[in-house]
Amino acid sequence: MTETAPRSLAGKTLFITGASRGIGLAIATRAARDGARIVLVAKTVEPNPRLPGTLASAAAQIEAAGGEALIAPTDIRDENAIAAAVRNALERFGSIDILVNNASAISLTSTPETPMKRFDLLFGVDVRGTFACTQACLAALTGSAATGGNPHVLNLSPPLSLDPRWFAPHVAYTMAKYGMSMCTLGHAPEFRGRGIAVNSLWPRTLIATAALQMIPGLDHRKARTPQIVAEAAWWILTSDARAVTGNFFIDEVLLAQHGVTDLDRFSVEPGTRDLLQDLFVD
Repeated sequence: MTETAPRSLAGKTLFITGASRGIGLAIATRAARDGARIVLVAKTVEPNPRLPGTLASAAAQIEAAGGEALIAPTDIRDENAIAAAVRNALERFGSIDILVNNASAISLTSTPETPMKRFDLLFGVDVRGTFACTQACLAALTGSAATGGNPHVLNLSPPLSLDPRWFAPHVAYTMAKYGMSMCTLGHAPEFRGRGIAVNSLWPRTLIATAALQMIPGLDHRKARTPQIVAEAAWWILTSDARAVTGNFFIDEVLLAQHGVTDLDRFSVEPGTRDLLQDLFVD
């Protein structure tokens, strides 16, 4: 892997969806430690007892870590709301150098158990939201490339596979997540000439997020924290955008390539050896 970009996100502007909690907030916080500027894109303004974390609490965490935060309450199913968030980001920070498409709806349900309203949510957030945010940020990312900003799009989505075992138990969710991955597959070559990298990142193991805690029957002690994904994302986003594009990275594999092999600190319970594997990983 060829890497010439500086190993820092200092001064970069990151537009991160689903940034009020979980993996999105972890990526934002890791970037903030470098002194990055974060556009926090999410819907949660008022506290939700089922899903801890709001845009305000996320902004406080970003600023405590050393970054700058812009709160952008946005439903990414609404292209007008996305456009407004992009305008506000450019007015505040002057650029968008990195887009992280993290926001995602989940429903591990069979076809009879997936109401069409839930199906529409999956595709509206995961597929449409990813495409719409990428489209809305494209001009700013192109401008970043022109000024040496090393622009990246990072989709939190799995490697593509046509193995039926990834489809049969929850076909709607799989199609939605693979829709995000297909954006990577198409946008990487489409934007290569613009100097914009497009990659996907997915965890090897389950990640302990609020969404995971809502799924019954999972032993959350056998998961890792969102910080492992954030650390892997940092390595991608600080790589040379003209050399590192079109990849479907797995977090622990990527970290190992950079010499990060002691992953115990990312376990919910350090010392746990029988971690649960995430979906879509062979």
